[in-house]
Amino acid sequence: MSDNLLSIPCTTIKGEQKTLADFAGKAVLVVNTASQCGFTPQYKGLEALWQTYKDQGLVVLGFPCNQFGKQEPGNEGAISEFCELNFGVSFPLFKKIEVNGANAHPLFVQLKQRAPGVLGSKGIKWNFTKFLIGKDGQVVKRFAPTTKPQDLTAEIEALLK
Repeated sequence: MSDNLLSIPCTTIKGEQKTLADFAGKAVLVVNTASQCGFTPQYKGLEALWQTYKDQGLVVLGFPCNQFGKQEPGNEGAISEFCELNFGVSFPLFKKIEVNGANAHPLFVQLKQRAPGVLGSKGIKWNFTKFLIGKDGQVVKRFAPTTKPQDLTAEIEALLK
């Protein structure tokens, strides 16, 4: 099952093709993001997690999404510039995608199936929903947008041991 998840193609914000297999042997935190959201300041916390744990085997991946309140209206250049200038984001960002509906990116289709939300809901409720994936490629847990990045520290450290 994890092989399928690891082989789904994703395009970085700079246009490079990647899959989760490119991050094999690392714990991965996948987040759908937005630049004009009440949770946007979480970029700072996500960058802090990346800086703290990247040398220990964590990678943070941001996937901008404009499906919730049209909170990510810009193009890839504007998104990248905003994240860098306002939050010092240096973790990998990907092209803007959809996470719900008929045009949902296949990565998020798989993540939602493997880690449903509250009461088994499959849909993503808002920006900054987080999925933690173990070094083995298995989805470990889904976190709500209200879960602050710093609150993931214990779970991340457990995966990195």
